Amino acid sequence: MPRIAAESVPEHRRLVRERIFAAFAELMVEGSYDAISMSRLAERAGIGRTAIYHHFKDRDAVMVAFATHETSEYVASLQAQLAVSEEPAERLRIYVRNHITLGERFHMGFGPQVYGALPEEARQEIREHVVAVEQVLAGILEQGAEQGIFAVTDVDATISLIHAVLGARRVPAERVEEFVLRAVGAS
Repeated sequence: MPRIAAESVPEHRRLVRERIFAAFAELMVEGSYDAISMSRLAERAGIGRTAIYHHFKDRDAVMVAFATHETSEYVASLQAQLAVSEEPAERLRIYVRNHITLGERFHMGFGPQVYGALPEEARQEIREHVVAVEQVLAGILEQGAEQGIFAVTDVDATISLIHAVLGARRVPAERVEEFVLRAVGAS
């Protein structure tokens, strides 16, 4: 019987999944999604080639689970930050700041190359994670519009535009924050 590296089987499984996720993130930074195989993931995670299949059926399943994990952590962190204010403009500032700073910590948005390589079912699951983040922003925008603080007539379009701006690199966070707030009509 294989030995487990924790005091319980569930804890062991959690630790192994974390190692697989860390290995996945490292391999994504080093190369392309196409270059990642289950055997490379297992080797990098320090587990047996067959043991990885006790956790995931294939690399697409790893990608979806990784996205689920990252999104859950990101949204929890964001919600904790948003809890300090009920004022829509301040909440939007927090959202923008966190998206910029936490985006560096969380491995989200690997891009269309990875997204396009996934089967339809996996793409739908990944899309659900994007929607979870968008719902946080939608709530902020709707609250601000209801209170007359934001001039937002199309929440979905505004979300897309804000996220496009948040993807800008080499722009100071303060300028992005200022731009987004002005774009929705906040002073």
